[in-house]
Amino acid sequence: MERSKYLKKIKRIVVKIGSSSITLAEGGLDLANMKKFTSEIFQLVKEEIEVIIVTSGAIAAGLQYLGIKIRPKDMASLQSAAAVGQVELMRTYSDLLAKNSLKIGQILLTQEDTTKRKQYLNIKNTIENLLKLRVIPLINENDSVAVEEIKFGDNDRLAALVASLTEADLLVLLTDIEGLYDKNPLMHKDAKLISFVGKITPEVEELAGGIGSPFGLGGMVSKIKAARICSFSGISMVIACSKTKDVLKKIVSFEPVGTFFAPRTGKKVKSIKRWIAFGVQTKGSIYLDRGAEEAVESQGKSVLPVGIVEVEGSFNKGDTLKVYSIDKRLIAKGISNFSDEDINNIKGKKEKQILEEFGSDMCCEVIHRDSLVVFEEHEEEG
Repeated sequence: MERSKYLKKIKRIVVKIGSSSITLAEGGLDLANMKKFTSEIFQLVKEEIEVIIVTSGAIAAGLQYLGIKIRPKDMASLQSAAAVGQVELMRTYSDLLAKNSLKIGQILLTQEDTTKRKQYLNIKNTIENLLKLRVIPLINENDSVAVEEIKFGDNDRLAALVASLTEADLLVLLTDIEGLYDKNPLMHKDAKLISFVGKITPEVEELAGGIGSPFGLGGMVSKIKAARICSFSGISMVIACSKTKDVLKKIVSFEPVGTFFAPRTGKKVKSIKRWIAFGVQTKGSIYLDRGAEEAVESQGKSVLPVGIVEVEGSFNKGDTLKVYSIDKRLIAKGISNFSDEDINNIKGKKEKQILEEFGSDMCCEVIHRDSLVVFEEHEEEG
């Protein structure tokens, strides 16, 4: 019953399936599990639930197609495998879903695609239009072109960002284990599944271990980070085993399958603030004194020059910054109205002094409240 408190009716769901669930231990695609998965997706669609799929598996599929037995370590070989494997992956999904008269639309993303507001909104519009056409958006990281600087890092984070972007009701992460345990189930036979997580605390984070397949990147750590994004965005999340019979049907029926992560309740976070919090990369940092910290965290104030004690990084007006307390605790993120050079010139100064030295153009907020996202304790980005 705990789950139904947070999910009255599910209209839109993002389902992420990991490499460990659709690839074989020896490499290549697990057609039996993909068939099970796509059959369950069809059942959701029949229930008039909009489905967005985030899938892994391109590199594994490519390695099999190319006859490569051991996963390469160099970027060029991995990208080549992804380019070949993505075709195989999409063809397999298309063939399996077509048996139930379902169509797919491929969307390949890198983190760079989410950092510009216009592109971010274009992604949202494309997904919305595909859903209107009754086409299932099938999303993967663009591994054939992504380099370290523009990678999401794993598809758990990508799936959480897609769920936030599309304002889904629920994110389901399907993997090769049942959910979050009180200890590593691969090492402890008495490990117990945690069915419900109301809030992601440091204790919950400590339970996350590096469990996963050699063909995948995500472990439980990345799934907890995804849960943090969902919680902040007001979205419920479930981690469950892909091999559980009728797993998706059970989840949308509020059965206690896997681990459920409750969303943060209260005032809904605006779309632009969700983008600032998780969709855009930061270029620098500023540190606030105690008075400014209190004003930002508890009084709903903007960041003013007088409260800034330190500036880090090289950035321009319009870039996104991390905002720290004096004791180096991340308290917010926001879009700067000034460059690092300008902030260094006006930091710690009151409005009258800035007016005398630089004129009225330098007297506005460093970060306006409307462009500032304040995090509650333990929910900041991972």
